[in-house]
Amino acid sequence: MSGRPPAPTTGGTPGADHTGAEHTAVPDAGSDPLSILVAIDRLTVGPVRLEPRRVRAPYVVEQNGERIETELSFSYREQVFTPGDQASENLAALVVAQVAMNYGLFCREIVFHGPLDAADQRFIRDMTENTSREIYVNKFLIDNPFLLGDAARLPVVKRRTYTAARLLFPDAVPGSRRASGRLPAPGADAPLAGRTSIAWPGPAEDPRKVAVLSSGGKDSLLSFGLLREAGFDVHPFFGNESGRHWHTALNTFRRFEREVPNTARVWMSSDRVFPFMARRLPFVRKDVFRVRADIYPIRLWTVAVFLFAVLPLVRKRGIGRVVIGNEYDTTRRVESHGIPHYDGLFDQSRFFDETLTAFYRAKGMAIEQFSVLRPVSELLVQQILAARYPDLHADQVSCHSGVKEGDRVVPCGTCEKCRRIVGMLVAGGYDPAICGYRPDQVAACLTALETRDLHQAGPDAEHLVWLLARGGHVKPKRRTGRKGMHAEAGVAREHPEVGLLRFEPECSPIDGIPPDVRKPLFRILLEHVPGAVERRGRSWVPIEFG
Repeated sequence: MSGRPPAPTTGGTPGADHTGAEHTAVPDAGSDPLSILVAIDRLTVGPVRLEPRRVRAPYVVEQNGERIETELSFSYREQVFTPGDQASENLAALVVAQVAMNYGLFCREIVFHGPLDAADQRFIRDMTENTSREIYVNKFLIDNPFLLGDAARLPVVKRRTYTAARLLFPDAVPGSRRASGRLPAPGADAPLAGRTSIAWPGPAEDPRKVAVLSSGGKDSLLSFGLLREAGFDVHPFFGNESGRHWHTALNTFRRFEREVPNTARVWMSSDRVFPFMARRLPFVRKDVFRVRADIYPIRLWTVAVFLFAVLPLVRKRGIGRVVIGNEYDTTRRVESHGIPHYDGLFDQSRFFDETLTAFYRAKGMAIEQFSVLRPVSELLVQQILAARYPDLHADQVSCHSGVKEGDRVVPCGTCEKCRRIVGMLVAGGYDPAICGYRPDQVAACLTALETRDLHQAGPDAEHLVWLLARGGHVKPKRRTGRKGMHAEAGVAREHPEVGLLRFEPECSPIDGIPPDVRKPLFRILLEHVPGAVERRGRSWVPIEFG
């Protein structure tokens, strides 16, 4: 298990000098076409302002001789910090740092204030570099409707590192004590664990306590349902951004707040900071809110913002497992234009979970992070949720453009996510009206599935259309290949493995789920699927569980 992303990194991370500065020279405009992206002279994060139930930090942009500032804030309903305590100050500094890690391509310097130790600095550097490469490939080398001018026509540039910014840690704690005596599992490769580290003392981590990063979407709802039924002490943690993103979670949160004792919410202003930063980039359209698209303009390090926001709750409650609902096809290592990358999905991949697990160990925390859905296709996630947990399914909103109708939020019924949800429900014989779709929206979504792209892996998309065509719900067209990085809709072809538990060494190894979770989990899942297969070479081979 590694503290850094595995390949496809394109090289090591440069060393730092005694100031904690990461040396990445900003190329000259004449020598590197990517220099047009470096629009911000300095981004400063912090210092943090800590209260028992809140952390705030200024985000200060220095650009073209001007200085402009906004504030990033995280608020809790219970006391999670102790002002003046080094561990609290350290954790708070990490919480507020995550948003800034999206901007390594666009700044000459990024200053991270706070008592950040060696492990923190290495994590920030490695993840910023990984994010810089992912953003370059997945936001600038594709057709991105949010971009203007030459930035929308960047050439392919292959190089060792993509982060333009020098990363500075002026308040670094070079002599902090080592993490506590808990060591990585035997044989695990956790290079961060040997570094000096500020530990996060608190109640002993209990592996029966599981935090589920919750959003109101199908993946977190199914993860919660499975773990609760398996007998774990489940803590649903919601990240409440101040804008419409919260609409996806509102139905579920309101019910969980009434009925699930461990439910917690973190209010955050990250969705105000992201537009603030986008307005500082001259190559991003100023009318971004008028653009109808299924992607964010330029950011990709987003799940980590929610994850770090809930870590103070994890620490306080002595939680030993953190679960994020990610299914089979979110772990990808691909290559575009000769540049290896993670298809813009690193923070949904198994590699992200392993990187965070190693980081927790470096901080002296016996916490494992994983997904219980890795062997499961998106199709099965949706259908198992509808079949086994209809009460949870009724509150599902898998749409970032949901609208309020009375006391409930309903999906927009027109976006790519809605097309997928409707298609998967109809294919399984479930009524999309249960989670808010009108008959006219269902009809429109099915029609669109015949011609519009799907954000699914090829076999999954083809199998979905095959199921719909077999049921007479769509008229498929012939295969004509792939469009971009998404599977072409309307292509009908059976892929039986999509309807089974799939185990594959990289995407979904059997041991990627802890044994005490695996046994009850697979027992439940196998009540809904006819079996399991394992990838051997190019074939899927049936396997049995003893």
